[in-house]
Amino acid sequence: MNLVALQNWLDNGSFAVLFLTMLVYWSGAAFPNIPYLAELGTAGMAIANLSIATLLAARWIEAGYFPLSNLYESLFFLTWGITTVHLLAESTSKSRLVGVVTAPVAMAIAAFATVSLPSEMQASAPLVPALKSNWLMMHVSVMMLSYSALMVGSLVAIAFLIVTRGQNVELKGSSVGTGAYRDRELRRQISLKNSNQTAESLLSPNFASNGSTAVLTPVAATSSTDVALSPQRLSLADTLDNISYRIIGLGFPLLTIGIIAGAVWANEAWGTYWSWDPKETWALITWLVFAAYLHSRITKGWQGRKPAILAATGFVVVWVCYLGVNLLGKGLHSYGWFF
Repeated sequence: MNLVALQNWLDNGSFAVLFLTMLVYWSGAAFPNIPYLAELGTAGMAIANLSIATLLAARWIEAGYFPLSNLYESLFFLTWGITTVHLLAESTSKSRLVGVVTAPVAMAIAAFATVSLPSEMQASAPLVPALKSNWLMMHVSVMMLSYSALMVGSLVAIAFLIVTRGQNVELKGSSVGTGAYRDRELRRQISLKNSNQTAESLLSPNFASNGSTAVLTPVAATSSTDVALSPQRLSLADTLDNISYRIIGLGFPLLTIGIIAGAVWANEAWGTYWSWDPKETWALITWLVFAAYLHSRITKGWQGRKPAILAATGFVVVWVCYLGVNLLGKGLHSYGWFF
């Protein structure tokens, strides 16, 4: 089997595996008592991840350069990044809920690359002069990995909004893993509102630890805007909130490194670190949106709906940065019109 035939088999196979994996995750969410569905979903994601990695490696060998030179390759690299971040999130959180939102997105991206793009856009082509640099691997791969992580984190935040129906809920999961900030803040609020009772007497019966995720039962709402959810739904919301924060916390430093590497490459190629090119501008907008998200959680102690809305906005912004601005066909990045 030659490399071209292998690539054709792998891209179609990856799409098929991701489609089946999506069905497995959705079935597991609808029928949680069916055994082995969670393990099948994880196995499907791992197989798809390995298949896409093999596809990219085959293109690297065939073309002789890192496979990130056109839309087809970048879409599959993005899908590989999403499946990698998904597996990392599952292994650290022990939650199979992430796949409910990541599997369909990964499948849709693979389907678009495999089915929608014409064959001439899928074929390897010689690099344009601007891309003949070692910075191609450094800058573009880090940016794509950051997009993957930020997309997954944003998708989990959107799932949080769906689970909570977009309403305020009082969560006790920690932004930084210990719950100290929120615990102190909630104790302060309760002590102000209930001068005849201590915060400890209100919190202690209703606060339980579940691994790295804390669960607050719905009897301790602290404001008129908070809503009572069932313990199961509240536990699910708390887990999603925690996972979203941690994944975005991974993607943001990668985005920062990618932007810095791009500035150095731009200075080497174009003689300036920053040109306010549409791609550069939207990369900065993306950075600012997720910087605001992390600032609100770390400094302001936000949790729940407000940062989730910021992250959901970031999902749209990432797609505009990655794909939307290239539709303009303008700017210094116009050589990669669809990239």
